[in-house]
Amino acid sequence: MASIRALRFHGKNDIRIENVTAQKCGNDEIRVKIAYCGICGSDIHEYLGGPIFPPQPGEKNPHTGAELPIIMGHEMSGTILELGSSITGFTVGQNVAINPSLDDRHHGKEPCGICKSGRVNLCRSWATYGLNAHGGGFADEIVVKSFSCIPLPEGVSLKAAALAEPLAVASHMIRISRFKTGQDVVILGGGPIGLALLLLLKSKGARKVIVSEVAETRSRQAQNFGADLVVNPLAKSADGLNGDPVLDAVHKLVGDGVDIAFDATGIQSTLDTALTVVKPGGVVFNVAIHEKPLLINPNSFSFTEVKLMGGICYTNEDFKDVLEILASGKIKAEDMITSVVPLEKAVQGGFLELINNKAEHVKILIQPSKYTARL
Repeated sequence: MASIRALRFHGKNDIRIENVTAQKCGNDEIRVKIAYCGICGSDIHEYLGGPIFPPQPGEKNPHTGAELPIIMGHEMSGTILELGSSITGFTVGQNVAINPSLDDRHHGKEPCGICKSGRVNLCRSWATYGLNAHGGGFADEIVVKSFSCIPLPEGVSLKAAALAEPLAVASHMIRISRFKTGQDVVILGGGPIGLALLLLLKSKGARKVIVSEVAETRSRQAQNFGADLVVNPLAKSADGLNGDPVLDAVHKLVGDGVDIAFDATGIQSTLDTALTVVKPGGVVFNVAIHEKPLLINPNSFSFTEVKLMGGICYTNEDFKDVLEILASGKIKAEDMITSVVPLEKAVQGGFLELINNKAEHVKILIQPSKYTARL
C-alpha cells in the first residue's frame, strides 16, 4: 500500500508528522481525501495532558483495537477517492463532511438498545476517528464507513464543511434543550462552540441572545455574528445594580431572566451565573467538558424548577441540519476561521499557536495538501 502523511499523537507534548501506510478500503468503506480539518479544544487537551480519550501506552481501545500512536483530527471535510465494492449512493469526486463518531454499526455489531432509540452518540461502544479509532483528519486521507459520510449540499464549500462538526455539536445541544423560536438565551463563553450556538440560535429565531466573553477578539466575533449584547463578565457593571454585568444585561434586555443559559465554559463561576440569569422553569444547559467537579446546591433547581441538562456529540441528523443551514446562506460560518495552516506546520502554526495565542483565534484549520477539487 502507498504511504500518506499524518499527524500522530504519541503522548503528552509529543505529536509528529509521519509517513504511515494508507489503510485498505473495505467493501463497506469509503476513502476520502481530506481537504480541511479543524483543531478542536479536545485536541489541545490531549497534547497538553493526554492520553485522555486515546488508549493508554501498551493498551488498545476495546472497540476499535486502535493503539498509540493515533492519527489526530475529527473536524473534517474532503472528497471521495475510492468506494468499496458494496457502496451505493455515493460517487468518486463527491464532496462530503465526515461524522467522526463511531457506534455499534462501525464495529460490526448489532445495534444496542440505545442505538435503536436513535441516540447513537450514547452507544456503549462509542469511539471517534481522530482520538481512539483507526484514522483521523490530520492526514492526507482517511478510510471510513459509508454512514459516516454526509454529502455536501450545493453551495457548501469544503472549508465551511470542516466546521460542520462543531456546528453539529451546537445543533445537538439546541435540539435536546427543546429551544423554541422566540426564546431568550444567554451563552457563557464565546469560543468555537459558543459562537456556533450563537449562529444557529439566531438562524433558528431566538429573540435575544446575550454572550458573556472576556477575550476581545471573540467578543468582536460574537458581535459580528449577531449577538444582541456581548458582556465582559469581569468588567464593572454599568449601573452597578447587581454587581454582576451579565445579570444586569439580562435584566436590561429581557426582564426577569432567559429561557435557556448555555454554559460553554465549564467553570464554577459560569455555572453560578447560569443559575442566576435563567428564569424560573428555565434550562441551564452544560455544553462544556469539565476538568474538575463543580459545587451545586440542589435547592437552586428545586426552588425555581430550573432544569439542569447536558449533551454530548451529535448524530447525522445534526450534521444534516447544519449543512442545510449553511446551504441556505443564513449563517456565514467561514468567518469563524482565523487561520488555515498546511499539515507540515500543524504543530507550530496550529497547536502551539492556539496554546500561546488562544484569545486571538476562533478556529484554525489544517490543510493536508493543496486542493484542486471544487471549493
